[in-house]
Amino acid sequence: MGNQCASDHAELSAHVAGNRNIAQVLLSPRVTGSVSPRNRFFGSSKRAGDGDSFASSDYLGSVGDGMCAGSVDRGKRPWILEVLLYSVVMNFVARCGVVGMKKIGDRKFVRQSLLCVLLVLATLLVLVKITSVAWISFQSEQLLLTENSQLLATTVKSSNLREVDYFSKALNDNHLSNDLWSKPDSKHFFHCIDRPRHYKPPRERPNGYLVVNANGGLNQMRTGICDMVAIARIMNAVLVIPTLDHSSFWDDPSEFKDIFDVHHFVDTLKKDVHIIDSLPASLKNVESLKKAPVSWSKASFYKDEMLPLLKQHKVLYFTHTDARLANNDLPDSIQKLRCRANYQALKFTKPIERLSQTLLSRIRDKSPYIALHLRYEKDMLAFTGCTHGLSSEEGDELRQMRINVEHWKEKDIDGEERRIQGSCPLTPHETGLFLKALGYPSSTKIFIVAGKLYGNGSLESLQKHFPNVYTHLSLATEEELEPLKDYQNRLAGLDYIMALESDVFVYTYDGNMAKAVQGHRRFEGFRKTISPDRQILVRLIDEYESGSISWEIFQQQVTEIHAHRTGAPASRQPGEFPKTEEYFYANPFPGCICEKKQLSRRVLKGNS
Repeated sequence: MGNQCASDHAELSAHVAGNRNIAQVLLSPRVTGSVSPRNRFFGSSKRAGDGDSFASSDYLGSVGDGMCAGSVDRGKRPWILEVLLYSVVMNFVARCGVVGMKKIGDRKFVRQSLLCVLLVLATLLVLVKITSVAWISFQSEQLLLTENSQLLATTVKSSNLREVDYFSKALNDNHLSNDLWSKPDSKHFFHCIDRPRHYKPPRERPNGYLVVNANGGLNQMRTGICDMVAIARIMNAVLVIPTLDHSSFWDDPSEFKDIFDVHHFVDTLKKDVHIIDSLPASLKNVESLKKAPVSWSKASFYKDEMLPLLKQHKVLYFTHTDARLANNDLPDSIQKLRCRANYQALKFTKPIERLSQTLLSRIRDKSPYIALHLRYEKDMLAFTGCTHGLSSEEGDELRQMRINVEHWKEKDIDGEERRIQGSCPLTPHETGLFLKALGYPSSTKIFIVAGKLYGNGSLESLQKHFPNVYTHLSLATEEELEPLKDYQNRLAGLDYIMALESDVFVYTYDGNMAKAVQGHRRFEGFRKTISPDRQILVRLIDEYESGSISWEIFQQQVTEIHAHRTGAPASRQPGEFPKTEEYFYANPFPGCICEKKQLSRRVLKGNS
């Protein structure tokens, strides 16, 4: 390669010298001995061959050596273009030098001077344009390399929790089809939640303080807290560490610091919002204004209606945090901030993280597992009115519970009608048939990420199809669970990690955990997530169990219907109303996930 480069340099040097044009003709003395334009401009009388005059061969040699030492493709020859452009610029300068010898009062001199200036400016604009195009192309290539590196790093990071070869061993030993465990194709997608280049840090003088009470279960509180971070940014407010709901069904006294790493939360978001543990002493006796923000509000609501109240009262207290920010039509910087809060800042405490790693190592044991969000707890069944597969006594108990809970508006519900409409959680028995029809063998390990199943024999109806069913209660020892056992939200955090890190995640109802986990799995590289089409599935199950169709037909139809319900990349679906839209935290694309296909096409087009 070095010989080839030397040959190229010699070839170009000879070409320049032989044609007596370009750089050497303009910037060195002529053969006749006349002073070159450059020398005339500087008043020099040096002749050809003088060491101080511009020697194109020396310049080409220095530039060319640098190019050969680097990785530039010799087919592009950017150094030739550099010489030509340099020669043009110097030619204009030289001409201006000649004009400069004219009398100042000559009108022709003025015109020629202006012409020279315009020509030089035009040339500089062309140089800037060419340089910027080359720079953009280079940056695009670098961006692609960075994205690929990040994707590889993410893959390696997620693999740290697994044994390297357990997939191949499982496939060989248990004749498991790779299609059952492989994730959807997502090679053209990557995280894009970094702060923009000109992103401004939070102002030193905020407009006030935002105190919030996160309501609901763990995952409802989690997404609500992320929205409050974004709202604090919108209003330039200082966010006080949120308090958690202690009056919900779970009756958990845990505080934020018991579930999430406070220091990590504050430090990760310090360039976005100011976050403090509690109100300053000077404001603790100030009466805050209590408000419940309108659900699914856009940024304009907080700027136009809440911000004036914040400035007036200095402290705003939001009594609810769930779904208080719109899914769509928000600034890109706010959408990215919501994801930074959710996927980077909200990290579970060390006791929860440590126990999750222990359980992961135990359940994998050289083979993959399914995390099953089986929403068949007592409160969910009472709320939805779904009693299929339960005894009449159990149905009556659920009905009474629904009546006793005042804030549940629906009291009289036709459970069977809801089931036919696909509005009921799948029963454990239906879930077992579903997974079996998809092709998962009976040896498949299943970890249930949910509360205690309701109904006599519910768990056994699933174990009839899949005996290897686990929960955090069966996989951990009593000693290991002791710090968490009386705190439902901390245990929910443990289940969240087990669901996030699973090889396949299956949810039987669209609850808050299902939405939060599937969105997080999409963000982490579109890990396989199966969402049953409940309306079609229960119809097929009824037909199979009544003998109307055979197992083969049942299995074929179930497989075909769910072939594309595996969490593959797809844009978040809009809706006429916020409740009919796809939830932002269930699918953060677009907003926090970007597609690099178009960028790749632009780079290829530029190179061609």
